[in-house]
Amino acid sequence: MEQRSLLSDRTDQRPGFAGLTRAEIAARLARPRDAGARGDVATAHALLGRTDLERFDQDKFGPLPSSGIPYESGAGAPGIKLKRTPAAVLVPLIERQGAAIGFDVVLTLRPSAMTRHAGQVAFPGGRMDAGDADVAACALREAEEEIGLARTRVEVLGQLDPYLTITGFEVTPVVGAVTGPVSLSPDSREVADVFDVPLEFLLDPANHQRVQRDFNGIKRAYYAVPYQDRYIWGATAGMILNMYEILSRV
Repeated sequence: MEQRSLLSDRTDQRPGFAGLTRAEIAARLARPRDAGARGDVATAHALLGRTDLERFDQDKFGPLPSSGIPYESGAGAPGIKLKRTPAAVLVPLIERQGAAIGFDVVLTLRPSAMTRHAGQVAFPGGRMDAGDADVAACALREAEEEIGLARTRVEVLGQLDPYLTITGFEVTPVVGAVTGPVSLSPDSREVADVFDVPLEFLLDPANHQRVQRDFNGIKRAYYAVPYQDRYIWGATAGMILNMYEILSRV
């Protein structure tokens, strides 16, 4: 696949998180915290009780991909016992160059033909292998395999809270700073596209949505962080909100 560069020189960023350095991000990730239940299912049940839910705009974003598993019978739902599969994703923070200060976050679009989470926006990652020493090693390996990001270019800064997806994966997001410029070579079998979003956009609570939609007669609710023509939702959006919660604490 053709290589592409994700080095950014954006200058139109909002203040706030734009000035965060690697050291500051690592320090905030390292502070003691109580990791709450941020699983997809638990989050959905909590959100359904809210009165400020937005409706999914299908005309703007097109049909919403779905795992096809209702929350009532998915991983972590009340009364459901399902083996949790350890997994990890990398949250790659690309340092901007030149006049723009801050980071851009690398995200991928999964191919529509995949059996799990098809057509969804995701961080590069996957299930842990026997050869992975820890979740960081898993995240770095998966990012190298999926998007061609050499692990030697990534400085691991810390971790977010584990996240239980509706399909039973217990995912640990590993945050890593990437020294640019970088040229990526996505694996077309696992990645349909790679794009980057300003970190401060993802961490701006004005861009965080609580959304509800009906799926086969079942009400579902989830977090979303739409960006341009990309619809970031579900587990990935939940991880982004978790990152906001952690990094916004001063």
